[in-house]
Amino acid sequence: MNVISKWIRGSSHSGEPGPEERREVIPRRSNGLHELTRSLNGGQGMRVLDLGPTSPTNIAYFTGLEHRIYHEDVLLAALDPALTVLAEDGRSSVDAGRFVAENLVYEKELFDAVLCWDIADYLDAELVKPVIERIHRILKPKGLLLGFFHTRDAGPEAPYYRYHIGGPDTLELQRIPPPLPGQQPAARYRYFRLQRIFNNRHIENLFHDFASIKFFLGRDNIREVLVVR
Repeated sequence: MNVISKWIRGSSHSGEPGPEERREVIPRRSNGLHELTRSLNGGQGMRVLDLGPTSPTNIAYFTGLEHRIYHEDVLLAALDPALTVLAEDGRSSVDAGRFVAENLVYEKELFDAVLCWDIADYLDAELVKPVIERIHRILKPKGLLLGFFHTRDAGPEAPYYRYHIGGPDTLELQRIPPPLPGQQPAARYRYFRLQRIFNNRHIENLFHDFASIKFFLGRDNIREVLVVR
């Protein structure tokens, strides 16, 4: 896909939330977002890649800072049936090579920051490492990645949230409930189930190609990381 088609221009979107975006949200302070925002305040026209579901508030926030924001819903893209391959034993898996060939296709060292949110906890295991490797490739040197990871206390039934930026250090968590039997929710409000828990060593190994990583432990069973390319 052409990069320009993924660039969300402030002039083409009002940033006003629709009815679904106005549903009840949970405010949350984010130290990682605070540091990322402070770093981006040093210039204009920086490029930010958001890997979560499209959020009008996120678009408005970064375009208001005169940055360019790009978007790819990585979790949704990973559900493409065309990515499913069958092994000789009949087990199905995801074609990671095809996924990275068709997604996150950008110039090398294009972005100043990537909002990874908690996608690593929800992605198919075969996609996590290739996605982080691709992010490393498309981030500029000293570029930032903001990621969230559930702690062990979160449990397998941890709620799934969309993340909306409410301010320089504030997030609004919009809970997406599991669908009712027979219910077909809109794609952007699809529910995902927690796949795994990373401990600190796992997270450090995941980002071993990056220059540094800083941890922030929250009170809601989420640890934030700010990773420098």
